[in-house]
Amino acid sequence: MPSRELSYPLFDADNHLYETEEALTKYLPKEYAGAIRYVQVDGRTKIAVRGQISEYIPNPTFDVVARPGAMEEYFRVGNPDGKDRRQIFGEPMRAVPAFREPGPRLELMDELGIGRTLMFPTLASLIEERMRDDPELIHAVIHALNQWLHETWSFDYKDRIFTTPVITLPIVDKAIEELNWCVERGARAILVRPAPVPGYGGSRSFGLPEFDPFWKRVVETGVLVALHSSDSGYSRYANDWEGSKREFLPFAPDVFRMVGEWRPIEDSVAALICHGALSRFPELKIAVIENGSSWVQPLLKTLADLHKKMPHQFLEDPVTVLRRNIHVSPFWEEDMAELSGLIGVDRVLFGSDYPHPEGLADPITYVDELKNLSEPDKAKIMGGNMARLIGT
Repeated sequence: MPSRELSYPLFDADNHLYETEEALTKYLPKEYAGAIRYVQVDGRTKIAVRGQISEYIPNPTFDVVARPGAMEEYFRVGNPDGKDRRQIFGEPMRAVPAFREPGPRLELMDELGIGRTLMFPTLASLIEERMRDDPELIHAVIHALNQWLHETWSFDYKDRIFTTPVITLPIVDKAIEELNWCVERGARAILVRPAPVPGYGGSRSFGLPEFDPFWKRVVETGVLVALHSSDSGYSRYANDWEGSKREFLPFAPDVFRMVGEWRPIEDSVAALICHGALSRFPELKIAVIENGSSWVQPLLKTLADLHKKMPHQFLEDPVTVLRRNIHVSPFWEEDMAELSGLIGVDRVLFGSDYPHPEGLADPITYVDELKNLSEPDKAKIMGGNMARLIGT
């Protein structure tokens, strides 16, 4: 039974599955065989992308994982004792079937009191950045992953679990083809990496007119676009400051890199606005997931100031655009009432990040953080807004 009963249904904007070893390789075309390998290093399994071992996810098999909500105390009170990540995570657990399969997950959702959820892959967040110089390979690996996701989880499991396929954008025609493939198989939401889009001539903004055919098709299908936290490649800029060549390691953070932790999502939303995509396609539905909300107020202030000084460079008021098109799933420890005042309560989404250690062990307790909000507003945040976006 859920830890409590609420008078309204819950729609969690941020749940995760853990992929198996075959997720990226089972459907990978033969010409790309070997691009993704699992290798043994000192008795531990690691993932190698084109022969380069990545530590981005230390245990890519997910056989043993951190317990859901293991970091709640860290986010609630901080880390006064200076514990390392292993101490903060505490005793790990073996992955259970509910982390791997939709049937058991649905049973777990009933126990947790979650009516419906968006379901995001976990390992997928490392793919694009490590192949950024090979657009064809990115598209091939992403499609292989989406085939596995559809086979294993489906994109719409009993109208309750909406697994989000990944859409990569380097080659626009292929992105549209992938989008159509996913929508034809029931996808209601897609995951797009909040980052510059890699390509043959270098990277560029997905807000530029080059990508209009893709966004036009997104609007036609009605799918929700989730800009979910991923490796956006910003370690390159931190490396310039630190004189290193290290990859982004979310489980081995340092304070300098954390100063700009939310820069990728701020830049991504700004690009969609400043480069005009959200004005050319005002019906686009964008949900910012697992990127918090601390970036919202500074970006609104900056956009308002720029519009005052250079209105001719915007197709319309950028603040109005953000408040119209952008929906935000804040971290549970943030001020949801303040965010609601900034963008409107209709644009705020409950997301628990379950079963990741950064999330909530008991997702329904998110409602306890909705201080100074009315019951109707709580109902919107805890489920009503997501139901509207998904169209259910």
